Amino acid sequence: MAVVSSLKDKPVNPRTIIFGEVGLAGEVRAVPMAEQRVNEAKKLGFETCILPKTSLDKMRKMEGIRMVGVENIREAISLL
Repeated sequence: MAVVSSLKDKPVNPRTIIFGEVGLAGEVRAVPMAEQRVNEAKKLGFETCILPKTSLDKMRKMEGIRMVGVENIREAISLL
């Protein structure tokens, strides 16, 4: 996302956190401890979290932070 942000000359919102693993086909894969990552981001003042949809589907709803699940990098880029 940092590369795309630079190419588009459009910064990522400083209150947004993004995590996940990108596969060779552009899919966004789950990473370990997603719920803990989101919880910590919330404590640090982040308002939005873009994360793998597979991780989001396994998590409970959290108040105070908007969570957006993406399946591929194209979906993530569209949120910039």
